[in-house]
Amino acid sequence: SVPTRRSSDLYNKYSINLPQTPWIIDGERKMESSVEELILEPLMAVFKAESFNFSSSGREDVDVRTLGKGRPFAVELVNPRRVQFTAQEIKEIQKEINISSNKIQVRDLQIVTREALGHMKEGEEEKTKCYNALIWTEKSIQKEDIAFLDDMKELTLDQKTPLRVLHRRPLAVRSRVIHTMRTKYVDEHHVRLYLKTQAGTYIKEFVHGADRKS
Repeated sequence: SVPTRRSSDLYNKYSINLPQTPWIIDGERKMESSVEELILEPLMAVFKAESFNFSSSGREDVDVRTLGKGRPFAVELVNPRRVQFTAQEIKEIQKEINISSNKIQVRDLQIVTREALGHMKEGEEEKTKCYNALIWTEKSIQKEDIAFLDDMKELTLDQKTPLRVLHRRPLAVRSRVIHTMRTKYVDEHHVRLYLKTQAGTYIKEFVHGADRKS
């Protein structure tokens, strides 16, 4: 069998111009880098593996930040030349990743088992995720105009696959749930919306209703 090493971690993404994985459509590269590449470059340099497999618990859009505790991810390194590392050396690898770019940060880097990778993917669609969106409205609004949103609970949506992700997901209608919503009035044309949703909900399409996809 081919020896492998699996590392697991959490990442935060601070850039709104960075895809999770290399963004290539019809053979043309759309962005100069990705979360995957920023993480893998230091790892591959140290482990000197023949290849790798990058996976994560869900994914964010290229123009969306990932804040809070971060998104779980894992890297499987195939046939690495080096396989033994101390805890301090793992910390040094994590430090190297974090100083290499201001677009991402990783934490809790560790060597894990194949079973741990399975746990990361288990229940991915059932997880609850939190978002906040700053919304601009053409029409002038007052606090009372948006108050009703705070009372909406367990709202079920039928969402069609948006055009922006059709290059990687099949066209389908998926049922998703908005568990809670909370509004914060900013001014006559801006409101901040805090959402707690089922994983896999297309937040952009829910907020602005593009092409009637929700």
